[in-house]
Amino acid sequence: MPVSEEGFAPVPPATMPEEPRHTDFQLVRVKSTWCRIKKGEALSDCEDKITLSEAKIGECVSKSGISWTIEAPIYFCYKVVETFDILDPSNTTLLWGHITDPQQLEVATSSKKRLRRFIVIDEVVDELYGSKVRQYFEENDVQHKILALPTTEETKSMDLVLNILQEVQNFSIDRRTEPIIAIGGGVCLDIVGLAASLYRRRTPYIRVPTTLLSYVDASVGAKTGVNFLQCKNKLGGYTPPVASFLDRSFIQSIPRRHISNGLGEILKMALMKHKGLFDLLKSHGKYLLDTKFQSCSGSADHGDAALQTTRIAIETMLEELAPNLWEDDLDRLVDFGHLISPELEMRVLPSLMHGEAVNIDMAFMTYVAHARGLLSAGEKEQIIQCMQGLELPVWHGGCSWALIKTALRERLKHSGGQPRMPLPTGLGVADIFNDTSEETLERAYKLWVRDCKTALEEGPAAL
Repeated sequence: MPVSEEGFAPVPPATMPEEPRHTDFQLVRVKSTWCRIKKGEALSDCEDKITLSEAKIGECVSKSGISWTIEAPIYFCYKVVETFDILDPSNTTLLWGHITDPQQLEVATSSKKRLRRFIVIDEVVDELYGSKVRQYFEENDVQHKILALPTTEETKSMDLVLNILQEVQNFSIDRRTEPIIAIGGGVCLDIVGLAASLYRRRTPYIRVPTTLLSYVDASVGAKTGVNFLQCKNKLGGYTPPVASFLDRSFIQSIPRRHISNGLGEILKMALMKHKGLFDLLKSHGKYLLDTKFQSCSGSADHGDAALQTTRIAIETMLEELAPNLWEDDLDRLVDFGHLISPELEMRVLPSLMHGEAVNIDMAFMTYVAHARGLLSAGEKEQIIQCMQGLELPVWHGGCSWALIKTALRERLKHSGGQPRMPLPTGLGVADIFNDTSEETLERAYKLWVRDCKTALEEGPAAL
């Protein structure tokens, strides 16, 4: 059909108002097409299916032209699931546990299409559990590719992310129905999360933590990342997994030092917001180290301390993370222990593990809180003694006054020009402060070195 010349007639410029005119629009989909209607305007009668979006478009017409403001809420739903013996072939958690919608689950489980999974596993975990992982997928008739990699702070880089992405591309996954599975510690979960978030702009992934630290920390949040230019997690994003599956039986195979490492992050939550958790750690810390967080029968004196401790740690962490998943609010109690530790950890790598560096940071900040009058001498001593009971370092020679000042300057760069310093104001209660003077910090540092360096050299009795 010929097009008339009138169709190409120039459109006269719109008359711009003297005062800016604002109009808000809702977005409506009819059949397959989205269109905007003025907010509050009634939808026309239509037999076709209509979908109303939560997104909005604001339009402002002024002398200088038109501008649009888009509000598009981003919705995420992810599961954190306790399970046991996840590698038992009869346990279908790894196959279907990430699906939340009952109809989707029914469709998936009744499909005749063969399941496919791409798995990234830490190479140390692969040595311990690799045969069970392979047996699991073979017995469930799942076409799979297992990529074993060295996932350490030293290898936590974009190179490793690109290595994973090349293998994902070769395997050719369906980016909606075939989630990538990460099995390992926090570094492994962070790297795989970043790779999944980049592949086709967002591919679902599943976290299976195998260390205590990743069980209570990396597995329950949305952060992904890698180190860059000798800076910890300088590159990354906020893309939660579709699910994290928590199986404490993995923790029995890790060394005692790794248990202490995880206890550092648990203690952080105890000090910030849960005195009951602090009391649990004080009373049962050695027992948890000795039993490697396994639930033991015949231990009535301890109840199920492992279950109580991990559940409280995760619940308190989720309380802080869920309302602020993208860190729009930079005032975060979960940053306790993370003001100095990133600089310290990377500076002395690999001599300190993450939870150890966090604990050294927390030990110093405990002295800062005491110097400010927020903690009594008795409370300060209880905290330091609890740390020692959990076999965590409370001082390190690499944590110099110069390093602390450098770390706090770096903190200002990514926290809106304020230190936003979480400090305990008692046992299990805390607040965030922006007014700690350098004189107070230096005074706290000298007392901390005097007490905790001596304690390291002479033993806990020195405190």
